[in-house]
Amino acid sequence: MQFMELVPKLILKALEMGYRLTSGDAFRDPRSHGALGVQGVYGEPNSCHKLRMAIDLNLFKDGKFLASTEDHRALGEWWEKQHPKARWGGRFKDGNHYSLEYDGHK
Repeated sequence: MQFMELVPKLILKALEMGYRLTSGDAFRDPRSHGALGVQGVYGEPNSCHKLRMAIDLNLFKDGKFLASTEDHRALGEWWEKQHPKARWGGRFKDGNHYSLEYDGHK
């Protein structure tokens, strides 16, 4: 899948930009979060995470956790240029979210 081919490039770009990283959600298990189209404990019913087409990255700089959407803007805008279906969560108030849309979901 193209998504997993693009994720290493995203990580390398973040490191090049001087960030340190940890991973947030990369997969939302339907046993906890509901099947695709079903609202679970939290999150979007049609989350790309449920299809393994999204990753949340936690950014750090100088030992400080960067929690705001604005902190992710440069990386997110870079991500959007990597593929026509690349989506950055900063466009919908989820700044640390990086995904590829799939048919039927944006």
